Amino acid sequence: MKAVRDAVPIDAVVSEYLQLRPAGGGNLKGLCPFHDEKSPSFQVSPSKGLFYCFGCQEGGDTLDFVRKVDHLSFAETVERLAAQVGITLRYDEGGYTPGRQQGERTRLVEAHKIAAQFYVSQLDGAEAEIGRKFLAARGFDQSAATHFGVGYAPAGWDHLVRFLRGKGFTDKELLTSGLASEGRRGPIDRFRGRLMWPIRDITGEVIGFGARKLRDDDNGPKYLNTPETPLYKKSHILYGIDLAKKDIGKTGRAVVVEGYTDVMACHLAGVTTAIATCGTAFGGDHVKILRRLLMDNAHAEVVFTFDGDAAGQKAALRAFEDDQKFAAETSIAITPGGMDPCELRLAEGDTAVQHLVDSRTPLFAFALQSIVSGYNLETEEGRVAAVDAALPVVAAIKNQGLRDRYAIRLIGMVGIATQTEEQAIIRRVRALARSSQARARTAPPTDARQPQPQSPAAPRRAPSGPRLDLRSPAHRVERELLKLALQYPHLLSPAFDAYGEDEFTGAPYAVVRRVIADAGGVAAADDEYLARVRDMAPDDTVRALVTELAVEPPITRRAVDALYAGEQLVAVRLQAVDRRVAEVRANLARLGPRADAATLAAVQNELWALQQYGQRLREQGAAAL
Repeated sequence: MKAVRDAVPIDAVVSEYLQLRPAGGGNLKGLCPFHDEKSPSFQVSPSKGLFYCFGCQEGGDTLDFVRKVDHLSFAETVERLAAQVGITLRYDEGGYTPGRQQGERTRLVEAHKIAAQFYVSQLDGAEAEIGRKFLAARGFDQSAATHFGVGYAPAGWDHLVRFLRGKGFTDKELLTSGLASEGRRGPIDRFRGRLMWPIRDITGEVIGFGARKLRDDDNGPKYLNTPETPLYKKSHILYGIDLAKKDIGKTGRAVVVEGYTDVMACHLAGVTTAIATCGTAFGGDHVKILRRLLMDNAHAEVVFTFDGDAAGQKAALRAFEDDQKFAAETSIAITPGGMDPCELRLAEGDTAVQHLVDSRTPLFAFALQSIVSGYNLETEEGRVAAVDAALPVVAAIKNQGLRDRYAIRLIGMVGIATQTEEQAIIRRVRALARSSQARARTAPPTDARQPQPQSPAAPRRAPSGPRLDLRSPAHRVERELLKLALQYPHLLSPAFDAYGEDEFTGAPYAVVRRVIADAGGVAAADDEYLARVRDMAPDDTVRALVTELAVEPPITRRAVDALYAGEQLVAVRLQAVDRRVAEVRANLARLGPRADAATLAAVQNELWALQQYGQRLREQGAAAL
């Protein structure tokens, strides 16, 4: 396990799922994949091999991240990462039996990988000539097919089933994977006589297929996709995301098209940020994927391309409903003459596809134009009706400055000329916006209105108890010292190991102090120090706090050096001394003048010693420890 964890840098793994940017102190930040957020609170510490989200408190190491983000078992997580770096795993209890000992997800991924290779090998055969002609007619040569992994499914009933059986896969695995369907006499190939596109997740693993009908005697749908399986959830998948993600992060632009061939055409034309949904409308889960890649940068952009026909315009207006979920600008590109990007490239070349994207229109403007165009603006009644229909769209714009500008644009669209009417429309827009915002503030949380069943793969986190008052100076300095003990243990050694749990007034901080001691203390810090501390945590709540403290940057803007570390050691010790002085003084007051002389002298001596020690700490700093 240690070899697997150490062989895969955590920042490289996390970067497969979201864009990371420098956060200072050697850390990286991004939008959390475990909950919705508008500003990045998710941090990765490459030097420590840890991640932590300060918003939802998810945290851990590389194995924890992959296990949580892909809902894997521990064994499946180790298997996946080991396969990526070429580490051979040894299985206890009788040796290695893939079908029995590998996790289900690992087996299904492997089945899809082999199936994709099988389909690619079939594309060169005589039977697949119809598929090669289909590709050529759309401007795709052999190199394009190879780049996108396009293959061919033979027309027989069980070619793939027999091939995968020969590789050791069971009938149950073939049915669960969606590669086979139940026939009268057992599993049969789900895809037969079709052109095949492998559908990959954001990490590049094949998790499903899209199959295009080629023959007139095929009574199935034009496109047949993998059904919902443990791997394939169509609402969570964007075709081409594995190829586009790096350029999406680099350019700050994502182009959403409608089909597999459109993605191919765009990429080959130089628009390498093109992606598509897989047999479903663009929705909230797709938004989450893009937001994490775009980092909600205000300069980022999502461009939707749709056919210019009525259905395409309706689809564009549906996309408008999700626009407000992006901080990025959202635009629309309507293809000319009802052509899709693939047809446009074939008819007019690569430059036309690039021009299509470059000549996009802001989605707000498109939505307003689409609404207004449905009314007769030659009449007063038509103009009033157009304004009434468009006002809610304008009021929904969250940016106030942009909202006012589109209110003015609407006035121009409908041809309202008087200043009184203009001011009345702007007031109505602002009133609608205030009303909407007020409803949003008072509405119960979404999960309260629509309870969602808890997924077995994602158990509910135990409550972490009351949150510490981090504004308390005592807690703040204790937190800072524990951060240094986890992040810079060499700067605190050996003094920190002499500190007792009672010197930490925050109960959770006292537990972290104990866990550090149980792991050998700061004097024993080595490459496995943080892993040992996390392993010593008595429960997930404490483990999460250790991870949080190990990732959270120190509050100072100065260099974290021995001087700074000494100041934190002194600050915590001084607070402990001052608390004890207060306790001893209270004890003296309770004893009173009639107390036993020996007892009174002992308490007075303790008070004097504490006061002298406190004085030395204030004057000499860490040298007095």
